[in-house]
Amino acid sequence: MYRERLVATDVHTENARRLKRLLLEYHDFRQHKASHPLQPVAHRIADWQAERLKHTHQDLYRHPGYHTGLEFLLTDLYAPAGMTRRDDNIDRVFPKMVKWLPDHLIGTFAGLVELNLITQSLDLELAEWLGEHNLPATQLSEAQYCQAYRASNQLPIRQRQLALVAETGQELDRYVRNRTLGWLLSMTRGPADMADLGDLHSFLHRGYTAFRKMDRVDALINRLIRREQQVMENILAGHPEPFALPDDL
Repeated sequence: MYRERLVATDVHTENARRLKRLLLEYHDFRQHKASHPLQPVAHRIADWQAERLKHTHQDLYRHPGYHTGLEFLLTDLYAPAGMTRRDDNIDRVFPKMVKWLPDHLIGTFAGLVELNLITQSLDLELAEWLGEHNLPATQLSEAQYCQAYRASNQLPIRQRQLALVAETGQELDRYVRNRTLGWLLSMTRGPADMADLGDLHSFLHRGYTAFRKMDRVDALINRLIRREQQVMENILAGHPEPFALPDDL
């Protein structure tokens, strides 16, 4: 819907150029996915993986100091359903973003867009593999998921996905420690609603609130990455219980 606005916006820094390129790629992917016959299957795979992540990291997910942050990661940053208006509004305000936001924050936004694009692309690819092999996602088993995972042969992209989780998580934590950001979010709620940007503002406020409540975000992110790297290695090695991890990991 706002692709022309993205194309027409002049950018002058490397971060802004990266964000523009990724927003265009993500815009085109969302158009492709919206008309894809396996879109519902991709959504079910995303739900399956979100539940798997909650189970794998249930000790962290139940921890009062981490629950809100992990819930935000899984429902707002990872879950693709219901985010169309938010993503359209990011496209819409892109000219103002590159004009008014600090360049390092533009870089963080670029990382979040790339993470969303990679995650949803991988989900759609898994849906296509399952469709080719007549395997219904409604009854997806661990063995079938791992089989599709290995068949996709996307190890470098999956490694990039984990790296982006670590990078953007650490960057977001640094931003929310700035109390000025919280004040600005509270002051701009009304203007955001008037400009029909309430969903985007709500997304930013939920992220700010979630990360503000977490202690030792660096320790959490590092533990998540170590565990998911082990899961990846287990799947690729054909481990019989790929999601079962040692208690000390």
